[in-house]
Amino acid sequence: EVDVMVLDVDLEKRRISLGIKQTQENPWAAYIDSKKVGEELEGEVRNITEFGLFVALNDEIDGMVHISDISWEDQSDDVLKAYKIGDVVKTKILEMDADKERVALGIKQLTEDPFKGAMEGVSKGAVVTCTVTEIETSGVKVSVNDNLNGYIKKADLSSERSEQRPDRLAVGEQVDAKIVKIDAKTRELTLSIKAYEQEQNKKAMEEFGSTESG
Repeated sequence: EVDVMVLDVDLEKRRISLGIKQTQENPWAAYIDSKKVGEELEGEVRNITEFGLFVALNDEIDGMVHISDISWEDQSDDVLKAYKIGDVVKTKILEMDADKERVALGIKQLTEDPFKGAMEGVSKGAVVTCTVTEIETSGVKVSVNDNLNGYIKKADLSSERSEQRPDRLAVGEQVDAKIVKIDAKTRELTLSIKAYEQEQNKKAMEEFGSTESG
């Protein structure tokens, strides 16, 4: 014999819908009542899917670490390659919902966002000193404040058309450039040496009446 609960009665079809789990304690509700958002946990990876990691909360239920909450720096599928079933990982509770039987976990939330720290004092329109990290035919990749990745397109390398050549710069060389775009999602900056030079020329004209006098 088992205890059941009447869920629905359909007189026309002469059907009664019954439920067994409704007579039992909801394991999700019991677990969630014992925890709080922000609490840190340690559990075994039970499954890995394209969406993220399923981590054991107890013998009955798993929480999920979405792929976007694994690493601050790497938002690609490659981040999953660092994990395998059976690994024990540390996580932080981000959200809980007993009705949806969901406990959202995060791994990257255990550490400070390096992008946030590196962005202090950095804003659109600001002039920064950046270091060239890679030369490409379409432009150059640069690093700002060590933790920020940026790109300067070929056409933005100089006000002079003859100087708009990526190969005139070298890896490790430092250049001043103006931030023209900040992409919070990709965590990348778009910069322009050309815009910086034009700004300097404009200031020189206002102060001295000539770009050469300054």
